[in-house]
Amino acid sequence: MVGLKEELLKSIWHAFTALDLDRSGKVSKSQLKASGGPGGAGPGPGVLSHNLCTVLNVPHDPVALEEHFRDDDEGPVSNQGYMPYLNKFILEKVQGNFDKVEFNRMCWTLCAKKNLSKSPLLISDEDAFKVWVIFNFLSEDKYPLIIVPEEIEYLLKKITEAMGAGWQQEQFDHYKIALNTSREGLSAWELIDLIGSGQFSKGMDRQTVSMAINEVFNELILDVLKQGYMLKKGHKRKNWMERWFVLKPNSISYYVSEDLKDKKGDIMLDGNCCVEALPDKDGKKCLFLIKCLDKTFEISASDKKKKQEWIQAIQTTVNLLRAGSPPPHKEARQKRKELRQKLLAEQEELERQMKELQAANENKQKELETVRKQLEAAAARAAEEEKKRLQTQVELQDRFSLELEREKMVRQKMEEQVAQKSSELEQYLQRVRELEEMYKQLQEALEDEKQARQDEETVRKLQARLLEEESAKRAELEKWHLQQQQTIQMTEAEKQELENQRMMKEQALQVAMQQLKQLELERKEALEQYEEVKKKLETAANNTKSWKDKVAHHEGLIRLIEPGSKNPHLITNWGPAAFTEAELEERQRSWKGKKTTSE
Repeated sequence: MVGLKEELLKSIWHAFTALDLDRSGKVSKSQLKASGGPGGAGPGPGVLSHNLCTVLNVPHDPVALEEHFRDDDEGPVSNQGYMPYLNKFILEKVQGNFDKVEFNRMCWTLCAKKNLSKSPLLISDEDAFKVWVIFNFLSEDKYPLIIVPEEIEYLLKKITEAMGAGWQQEQFDHYKIALNTSREGLSAWELIDLIGSGQFSKGMDRQTVSMAINEVFNELILDVLKQGYMLKKGHKRKNWMERWFVLKPNSISYYVSEDLKDKKGDIMLDGNCCVEALPDKDGKKCLFLIKCLDKTFEISASDKKKKQEWIQAIQTTVNLLRAGSPPPHKEARQKRKELRQKLLAEQEELERQMKELQAANENKQKELETVRKQLEAAAARAAEEEKKRLQTQVELQDRFSLELEREKMVRQKMEEQVAQKSSELEQYLQRVRELEEMYKQLQEALEDEKQARQDEETVRKLQARLLEEESAKRAELEKWHLQQQQTIQMTEAEKQELENQRMMKEQALQVAMQQLKQLELERKEALEQYEEVKKKLETAANNTKSWKDKVAHHEGLIRLIEPGSKNPHLITNWGPAAFTEAELEERQRSWKGKKTTSE
């Protein structure tokens, strides 16, 4: 309720400050009991209180108003005097069951005529009213109410985006610089003049600007998160009807048309609700389902993009309800305020540190000034002391001149004595240097002798080691010589034996070569015989074939039968062969054995 109370107070503040004031800038007591209209002095607190009770659905108590502003308290009434009555008797009783737009319009009616600019604007009075309400939403929580440059930029960006135009950041930066040099922000009426002047909506017609302001008003003031036409399936007749849907932080309302005059129902949202996409059915496309505890609603969007946007918007709203978070634009406004408060606190801390540094700097300046004065006084004292010192120095100089003459005589005598002593000392020192030189030479000679002895000892040890190594080498060489002699003797015997073996192998090789040559000759002879026999066989085969052909031609087929031997013999066309098969095999084995021996 604290946030609601703050929002109500801003609109009421505008209405109260629009009342007729006296010379001191306060509402006169005579207006407190006035009922307004022709018989009164104008719309006073009594009329304002009565109207507030009416639009806020709070019982009006005229006695309380009379009792709060008694006649025994003479003097005008200020805003601070009226606010305690407002908080105690009106705002504390507000339950939230009132029309926010009607409340704002009542306050606007009381203050617009007096404060609204007389110059022509590019926006209508209705648009000016909506800008005024948006101002109360975005303004700072301190009075008199102003809207800071950051919130002005936020509002102008929202309107520009709603118009579909590009945001001119550079233009606003110049405006912001000019604004910051003169004041902290704008009043509601200055903001209306700024938007109505068309400075940030050049090239846009009145209707486009009006639609953009209405869209921003719906989002920021009426908490409209999304709105548009969709088809809804009825619960009783199951028919599909087009409805204008309006999504708010805790409900979805649907109307016959977008003028919002004929409301058909509400879908109450809470953390238990959910939204699901449905497949196309019954000739309807882009379907989705909203499930609540008591009812389920089937809705059809115009296209897939709209369907996805609605599903995402409804799901985001349900998630915010589950988390207990405010609507996005209110949460964003709170974050911007917190950020500004943080920056303001840091700036105040920086200013405090700067003041501390400035104070410390001033203290340092004072300390430096004190030190400078002390230095000047010390310099004056030093100059006086210097003057006295110079006088004393002159006196002492005269006195010392006499003593100096006496000292010169004494010094001359002492110099003569010193010269004599110096001559003697020089002779003594010369003798000492000669002795030192002789001592150095003696030391060098001793060092050379010592080094020579060390070198001699080293050479002697080296010679002894070399002699030992030579003896060892000689013994080793003699040993190697004996081993070599033995090896040579053994090698000669082995060489003789190998020579004998070689001679035997050469003889065997010659025998084998002779056998091989003999076999080669025999093989050639056998081949010649084989060729001759082959030729004879071919001739006999030809003769036999011709003979058989003749016999078959003249006398028919004749089979010659002759008696054969008991032992198997090779038969040729001329009779038994010269060799049997066994003899041929034996001769073949003999040839193979000779061939193997020769190889």
